[in-house]
Amino acid sequence: MEVRIENSWKEKLADEFLSPYFDTLRKFVHKEYTSGEIVYPRPQQIFSAFDHCPFDKVKVVILGQDPYHGPGQANGLCFSVAPTVTPPPSLKNIFQELSSDCGCGLPVSGDLTPWADQGVLLLNSTLTVRGGQAGSHQGKGWEEFTDAVVRALSEQREHLVFILWGRYAQQKGAQIDRSKHCIVESPHPSPFSAYSGFFGSRPFSRANKYLLEHKLSQINWCL
Repeated sequence: MEVRIENSWKEKLADEFLSPYFDTLRKFVHKEYTSGEIVYPRPQQIFSAFDHCPFDKVKVVILGQDPYHGPGQANGLCFSVAPTVTPPPSLKNIFQELSSDCGCGLPVSGDLTPWADQGVLLLNSTLTVRGGQAGSHQGKGWEEFTDAVVRALSEQREHLVFILWGRYAQQKGAQIDRSKHCIVESPHPSPFSAYSGFFGSRPFSRANKYLLEHKLSQINWCL
């Protein structure tokens, strides 16, 4: 598997791409895609989050866990689906909170690419998954890679907003320098936890408030 990723990220993560763990990961992913397994997202979309959001353009980071493992859902951006795909339950809850928080109408599409193009890095911890097998590519090296992504942003950028939904994202975000960045935390938007504090947490307006306080352009969250 050749790594095709936006140039600024290729430079920032050069040491990762040359590391033994990434070589092992690359071989594993290549084998998965070429052995007849159904794997999501499509190979050219594995690094979509980075391709839409160069390193120096990042303003907000939303951390997810796995790509969706249903047919045609995953598009390389966490929580996002292709325009023709019905939004999954967690994304529907995100849109409900978005409407309540920012007064946006409920989007007709679950494609979050417009967020990514404004500087929202929609980063899953694991970037690939077997179809129908949630978590099937965990523990293969992706987590180490995406930890390096979070670390690079924390250390080399200032005044970013990290939106951490749920315990998994919050544990992954423990390395973030809170003296330089804003952390917005709440329960996960999953139907199992959304009513435990996700609804009413106002992550989108809180992110924009912080950006405005630091004289940075805000995100137009309405889709």
